[in-house]
Amino acid sequence: MSLLVLLTLVHTLISLVGILTGFVVLAAMLDGRHPRGWVLWFLTTTVLTSATGYLFPVAKVMPSHIVGAISLAVLIPAAYALYSRQLAGGWRKVYVIGSVVGLYFNVFVLVAQGFAKVPVLKAAAPTQSEPPFAIAQLIVLITFIVLGYRAVKKFRGLPENSPGVAIS
Repeated sequence: MSLLVLLTLVHTLISLVGILTGFVVLAAMLDGRHPRGWVLWFLTTTVLTSATGYLFPVAKVMPSHIVGAISLAVLIPAAYALYSRQLAGGWRKVYVIGSVVGLYFNVFVLVAQGFAKVPVLKAAAPTQSEPPFAIAQLIVLITFIVLGYRAVKKFRGLPENSPGVAIS
């Protein structure tokens, strides 16, 4: 197995774990809960997804690099809000919005990869500039806006007598 194939496999697996754990965390937020272990896995794998995307050999900056940079730009403050600021005050919203946006970008890329690699989707939008691709991405965007808004409203932060969210 070549190094590039191995990198692709690891990157894809990390991304899928990030998406799965992200949906668990989002569902918990919508229920007003904070599943600490799931959150740690989600934040770690989602940051690693963006970081490992930069390891692929390319000659120029690609859209995936920009998505990765934006994802990191929202995930790092989200992690800071949780682990350093303990979701105090406005940091709760920073955490929720950053987490939801980070998950959104992972799903955005999943949809793009689906249209690039799944034959029936590729046939429907071979250049990803056709209406089926735009409609799919618009549905994903609207879904995440609605879920993100609800998560901000429902997730109230850590319980008063919470032992905290230390990584250890």
